[in-house]
Amino acid sequence: MQGLASHDAASLDYQSLRFDYKRHPDQDAATPAHHPVVVVGAGPVGLALAIDLAQRQVPVVLLDNDCTLSTGSRAICFAKRTLEVFDRLGCAGRMVDKGVSWNVGRVFFGDEQVYSFDLLPEAGHERPAFINLQQYYVEGYLAERAAELPLIDLRWSNKVVGIEQGADQALLTIETPEGEYRLAAGHVAACDGSRSSLRQLLGLEAKGRVFRDRFLIADVNMDAHLPTERRFWFDPPFHPKQSVLLHKQADNMWRVDFQLGWDADPVEERKHENIIPRVRALLDSIGHRGVRFDIGWASVYTFACQRMERFRHGRVLFAGDSAHGVSPFGARGANSGVQDADNLAWKLAAVLRGEAPDALLDSYASEREYAADENIRNSTRATDFITPKSEVSRLFRDAVLELSKRHAFARALVNSGRLSVPSTLRESTLNTPDVDAFEGPMVPGAAAADAPLAGADGRAGWLLRELSPPAGAATRFTALVFGDGAEAERSVAALARADVALHIVRVPPGSTGELAARRYDARSGTVYLLRPDQHVCARWRAPTPEAVRAARDRALAKG
Repeated sequence: MQGLASHDAASLDYQSLRFDYKRHPDQDAATPAHHPVVVVGAGPVGLALAIDLAQRQVPVVLLDNDCTLSTGSRAICFAKRTLEVFDRLGCAGRMVDKGVSWNVGRVFFGDEQVYSFDLLPEAGHERPAFINLQQYYVEGYLAERAAELPLIDLRWSNKVVGIEQGADQALLTIETPEGEYRLAAGHVAACDGSRSSLRQLLGLEAKGRVFRDRFLIADVNMDAHLPTERRFWFDPPFHPKQSVLLHKQADNMWRVDFQLGWDADPVEERKHENIIPRVRALLDSIGHRGVRFDIGWASVYTFACQRMERFRHGRVLFAGDSAHGVSPFGARGANSGVQDADNLAWKLAAVLRGEAPDALLDSYASEREYAADENIRNSTRATDFITPKSEVSRLFRDAVLELSKRHAFARALVNSGRLSVPSTLRESTLNTPDVDAFEGPMVPGAAAADAPLAGADGRAGWLLRELSPPAGAATRFTALVFGDGAEAERSVAALARADVALHIVRVPPGSTGELAARRYDARSGTVYLLRPDQHVCARWRAPTPEAVRAARDRALAKG
């Protein structure tokens, strides 16, 4: 089968799609062809990184050892921040249209709801808190976007089987259906998953905690008219002493996770004849007796919360599951991986264009190691709460659940998977500390918050869309200037005298920019300096040209 670009996307079966292996001229080169960046692994992380680099005018070779997209739903919960990244990459709209948007979650103990929560209780955001969408759709839409970009050279059935690092390049040995060839790369991004071949080839490992439990994931096709909410049961009567999670996906497909216990036989448990009674019992318990359903895909898994000690090893940078792994509770795997790619792309572009020193890539490692630790900490706490390993732990958990029916303080202790939010990189060396007093969460290191904002043409729009600089401005920083009048004009003049390339976005006063100003604790003249990945790196009530230059240089690891 040909690539995605040659097909009617609406009629594609993304699960059965196969991509042709094509011989590349590099395979016949007398000496290994050199490319500035080689990305290994065409999953969501590798595809996102390749697209981001290509949009920043960096040519990319993207290698994948397979010729298919993912099998089964796998990662299904894509968070608001990830969708905002996909917006910049040009494909979030399709994902939101196809996926199931949700904000509300419900937690049950036994057969009784103990409480519910809303992940996006306030208006004024373009994207929902989460969408549920099978991973093969996400990969398919990203692959279609990649096919539109001439700077991406995507090679299927190209498996990396060797790597040698030198002072100025890495030399890859690649296995194909027609034999091996060698390829030289200025930098290599290892996005090749939890069983990373590059990690193994370099003799590296990920360390952490393995959880002795088993879980069944099943994709169930059924026409059950249930609200599009996340439902999580502790110790339900239809699956006693275990936990169950229910989500709706696209195409009337429902994702069900059953905790099984460590002693469960994974081969037996994934057989459809053993899954069907479990699903039937769940549906009967929630008043859907007689609903017809089919099992589409199933898997039994165990998991570990672990990471590599360092995400950078010379010219090889690890991202996504190759660098870190978490439990599925909280939807932190794919979301944190895409945020890795978001962090890495602009830094690679800046280094390759000579706009920043090599040390900027060290900041990728330190920032995303910090984020990985945060995700692992939250993931481990969720797993310990969901799967207590002692009677004392179980008694504590059950007491918390019982109290949460009536007491708000107890609800804060319930942990069915604290859902993914972007890490605030407070300790980053790229941040410029505040010299003025601010309140709220938009501290240096935070990802920019969205809000309604009129566009340059005066039409209603969104702040994050206005933050994107013109195409090809690979490492341009953005200055967000609030208000009008003398204070705002003085700030704009200071930015001009700083003599650095900036994309300036004005946030007017009044109803058009009121919510944005509130979220950023801004008054007239306030300026936020944003990195190319839309993280805050500095802010001022009244900037000086010298402060702006110093903050930009610091954010490029020049300071």
